Amino acid sequence: MSERSSTAKGQLGRQLVMAARSLRRDLRAGDVRALLVALTLAVAASTMMGFFLDRLERGLTRQASQMMGGDVVLEQSDPFALEIRERLEGAGMRLSDQVDLVSMASRDGAFQPVSIKAVDEDYPLYGVSRVDQGAGVEELASGPAPGEVWLAPRLETLLDIELGDSLTLGRGEFQVTGWIEREADQSAGFGSFNPRVMMHVDDVEATGLIQPGSRIEFEILAAGSPQAVETLSPWLARLRADGVEVRDVREDRPRLGSALERAETYLSLAGLAAVLLAGVAVAMATRRYVDRHLDTAALLRCFGASQRDLARIFTFQLAGLALVASLIGALLGLAGQALLLGLMQRFLPLELPPPGALPLWLGVLTALAVLTGFAGPTLLRLKRVSALKVLRRELDPLPASGWSLLLAAALAFGALLWLYSGSLGLAAGLLAGGMVALGVLWGLAGLILDGLLRLAARLDGGDPAGLRGSLRLGARQLARRRNASLGQMLAFAVTFFAMTMIALVRGDLLTTWQAQLPEDTPNHFAINIQPGERDDFEQRLEAIAEASSDLYPMVRGRITAINGQPPRQAVPPEARGENALRRELNLTWREDLPSGNRLVAGEWFTSRAEAGGWLDEVDAQPSSAPAGDDVAETAPISMERELAERLGLALGDRLSFTIGADTLVGEITSLRDLDWDSFKPNFYVIFPPGVLERYGHSYITAFYLEQQQKRELGSLVQAFPGVTLLDVDALLGQVREVLGHVTRAVEVVLAFVLLAGVSVLYAALIASQPVRAHESGLLRVFGAGSRLLARVQWAEFAVLGLASGLMAALLAEVATAALYLLWLDLPPRVHPWVWLLVPTLGAVVLGLVGHLLSRGIRRQAPAASLGLLGEA
Repeated sequence: MSERSSTAKGQLGRQLVMAARSLRRDLRAGDVRALLVALTLAVAASTMMGFFLDRLERGLTRQASQMMGGDVVLEQSDPFALEIRERLEGAGMRLSDQVDLVSMASRDGAFQPVSIKAVDEDYPLYGVSRVDQGAGVEELASGPAPGEVWLAPRLETLLDIELGDSLTLGRGEFQVTGWIEREADQSAGFGSFNPRVMMHVDDVEATGLIQPGSRIEFEILAAGSPQAVETLSPWLARLRADGVEVRDVREDRPRLGSALERAETYLSLAGLAAVLLAGVAVAMATRRYVDRHLDTAALLRCFGASQRDLARIFTFQLAGLALVASLIGALLGLAGQALLLGLMQRFLPLELPPPGALPLWLGVLTALAVLTGFAGPTLLRLKRVSALKVLRRELDPLPASGWSLLLAAALAFGALLWLYSGSLGLAAGLLAGGMVALGVLWGLAGLILDGLLRLAARLDGGDPAGLRGSLRLGARQLARRRNASLGQMLAFAVTFFAMTMIALVRGDLLTTWQAQLPEDTPNHFAINIQPGERDDFEQRLEAIAEASSDLYPMVRGRITAINGQPPRQAVPPEARGENALRRELNLTWREDLPSGNRLVAGEWFTSRAEAGGWLDEVDAQPSSAPAGDDVAETAPISMERELAERLGLALGDRLSFTIGADTLVGEITSLRDLDWDSFKPNFYVIFPPGVLERYGHSYITAFYLEQQQKRELGSLVQAFPGVTLLDVDALLGQVREVLGHVTRAVEVVLAFVLLAGVSVLYAALIASQPVRAHESGLLRVFGAGSRLLARVQWAEFAVLGLASGLMAALLAEVATAALYLLWLDLPPRVHPWVWLLVPTLGAVVLGLVGHLLSRGIRRQAPAASLGLLGEA
């Protein structure tokens, strides 16, 4: 047994050595050049996307922890029970207590609403706060000491207060010791409109601000390992179901914004497109590889090699090729992601961690999957070769079935889709759609080929060396090799389709991004405009602003019932911690649909002609009325679609809003999509006119000022001291910079897709050279000159490119429309120029490349050309 095992190991070693020598010889001779290039591109594209997206994902998760203040944040309106703290500490989490409330701060008779954050000595768990304590801005990993407060810089002017002065909060007096430039756990949004006051949590009780009915939130911030958070997940889900707001880094990861999210989707899509094209190139190049190694396999059979031996030798050889391609591709992918980050690092709102090892392994798996799926069935021909082929050249093994090739490639690409998307359903859906599309393309290719035959029949007559004669011969050449021609047309159509789709998506993304931020995008917000100031403010604003949005009235209201039930009982368990149920919402009224809003369900309400409007029909209930008391008539309301979906709401559902001492009932009659990136006021809930006017309200607007007009803001502030102005010019400039850098990153990825497409063209043309050389030799024997051969070959490739381009244009239009609707959230577009440009470019490019690559064949003697088919 030991001797047999030793013999087997020795045989395996000899096979490895033979495979290594054969691979080295093929690399020197260039026989596997197309295969190596295709595999390298597949690995490079996958590792580049893998490195970049992996680093981005880990960086965003890390930043989420810092922005939240911990890996898990618990929040409710009552103090937390001791057992909750014990459970978190038992899981190895570090804890920090925090209290948030809104109150009034005063100084020498001046009063100002403020947003108070009370923190303990363990704050912050992550990051640092930037605070100016009189010696310049410092980074501090702590909060204020007991008896001290830190203030937002706005309060210096609003309360005429300086460092060292005293600030009154409730019954307590506190010394101002710092100006807050940035909080450690503050996200990049606008946050509360009230300026911040930070104090020590031990001082809250002394202020006397915690009273029944106070707007107060108790928080526990917890930091720990990802494993600890995962272990706590079931328990956290139960807390959420009990009404505790629970946020963790997996659910509260900061959004990249629509532009970056679409760019991330595009980069993933482009990477997969490059892998698909490289796979097609591998399939094409493998045919050439197999044809050139049939004689080698036959000789090995003569020397006693079994089918298993042949399978091992060539498997080892291609595994070595995959290893070489993986190493080169990984280096290219690493360089590519560095280039992407170089373009995008400046505007990414975080510092990315170093590259991990996972994308490298994914690159190797990609190479093996592409090689197995796209090359495996064709390679099986080598193990089935007969030893008699050494004597009888015509004894080639039967080629692999076209359906087996297609099935293997589909399974391999489906596995890659699953691997990269992480969703079996998405991968299966895309794969099924792709298979249907390939079936349609195959039938369409057959119709086009039959049309070429009819065209060839009509081109009889005239000079055989002229254009008509060349087209006739070229069409007949394609029709004669029907299955091979259909396969090539399909491969080129998929290639042109992938390149066209990626180019189309890139162009439409850029158009959308440019339209998203026109030159007159609002760069200032004005809030807290009182009704008595509205007309005067609007007149002054029109005099200085280039463009402005409408003035929107705002009323603060809280959702207190849904369909007569308490909100947390009426919504799905996962939505019970939704912010919209815990805080007051900004409500507005509007007669017409605001710009940037799109109605997606229901009908827009119309204002009543009567003077009272809806006031004659909607009565307010006192807030003491039971939540389910549906005495009042209901007013129609329009709701933002995504919030409605999160809360499980639909048309016809009723929401009760508490405004002051009253409760209003609204029935959802329409759902809207909002443009959150427009830098204009947006509202979750809109009422019709005549309902909310009775309540105290203020106005908000957004407007655009050029740089030289900003000096007018001083007079505006003096005329309306109670109006708060927010300058978002810096943020707007950052967003524009984001779009510029994302554009260049998209173009880098497009270059990878184009290279993969070129590799398909090269591999397909190289693979078909033996057959074309044989046909060229036959034509030379019958008297055809080099000029006629050149025209016939050009015509054949041009017709092939034209037909493939037409199929690619059709598939690209359908696929991009589906992609826009399902994933990128863009309106579908028709691209008439695609139907002209893609077929024309296909004919020109394929005709030119085929003509150049066939020069060597045309220069060969007829005897050499006729013998080339038999060599392998």
